[in-house]
Amino acid sequence: MDLQEAIRERRSIRKFSAEPVSFDLLLDLVRAGIWAPSAGNAQSWRFVIVDDTTTLRRIKAVSPGMLATPAAVIAVCQDKDAAFKRGSTLGRDVGSVMDAAMAAQNILLAAYASGLGTCAVLSFHNASVRQFLGLPEYVHPELLIAVGVPAIDPPAPKRIEEGIIYRNSMSASSIS
Repeated sequence: MDLQEAIRERRSIRKFSAEPVSFDLLLDLVRAGIWAPSAGNAQSWRFVIVDDTTTLRRIKAVSPGMLATPAAVIAVCQDKDAAFKRGSTLGRDVGSVMDAAMAAQNILLAAYASGLGTCAVLSFHNASVRQFLGLPEYVHPELLIAVGVPAIDPPAPKRIEEGIIYRNSMSASSIS
């Protein structure tokens, strides 16, 4: 699949079919995530693949942004101690969040290329998710990715291009 096509055509899927997703495929998605860049090559991300139906129901119950029950959830987490050791306060507080986001984007694109749908979820009760996933206190869930076989094919949302692209300086006129 062409990368530009995947970037333009990937959508947030909020309705999944009941079809399961193999653990091997979920593992491949996470492996795509670990090839994302990370600040100072810290690689302090940690991933928890959840495909147990009981745990999925629990996570969904505390995640208002998760509108449907997916076949799986990939929790993109950060080991804040490892991030601090590698990048001090900046690495722990900023770099680790950016690293999680870049890893998540790789996962989203890899899922799309594999015919799966995803939805990145930021709205969840942190303490509950930490408990359900058995995370130690120094590992923080940054993002949940709902994964499954799409039950819908939503249209592309409109993209704003006017007044957002500049060359060399924002004091110049925008390009578009």
